[in-house]
Amino acid sequence: MLWEGILKKKLFIKSPVKNIVTEDKRSYAMTENNAQWYALYTKPRWEKKVAQLLDQWGFENYCPINKVTRQWSDRKKVVLEPVFKGYVFVKVSAEEKWEVKKINGVLNYVHWLGKPAPIREEEILTIRKFLNEFTDVEVSDLSLRVNSTVKIKTGVLMNYHGILVELIGNKARVRIESMGLQLSAQFDKKNLELLGN
Repeated sequence: MLWEGILKKKLFIKSPVKNIVTEDKRSYAMTENNAQWYALYTKPRWEKKVAQLLDQWGFENYCPINKVTRQWSDRKKVVLEPVFKGYVFVKVSAEEKWEVKKINGVLNYVHWLGKPAPIREEEILTIRKFLNEFTDVEVSDLSLRVNSTVKIKTGVLMNYHGILVELIGNKARVRIESMGLQLSAQFDKKNLELLGN
């Protein structure tokens, strides 16, 4: 079968009929039940651990990893970080979908209209291709727009609200009005939270 070549590992799961352990049932289930990709919410900083546990359970998964150069006071180091903080992708059939939630570190599926939201195979392939071509990739929120009201998430001005004045690459200039004065400061976009206007 098609999945036998892809799944080189021996997969052991309980048979629902006889309640005995059988081999390679998952590969047959995937072809018969049209497995789909889903995004999982994970515990904070558990993305790589969850991907490893999914591998151990025999679930096909994808945790996009990014090479990022981090600067410390005494050195620079290349670190492997998940691209999507708090998320891992998993490909499962409808029958296996709820087994995944039993894995330690998995909080829930990403839902749309009350159901786990399927992700097209093409989208996963696009992410893989993009990450093979580029390093030091950053995910940014497309909803940040000039004149939006934002809240600062970190630093001395944490929890202050302001108006987004300008977007400059990964930076954003925010106008903050306080004590009758108008202040303007530059922040990393990832340190801003969009508020409802």
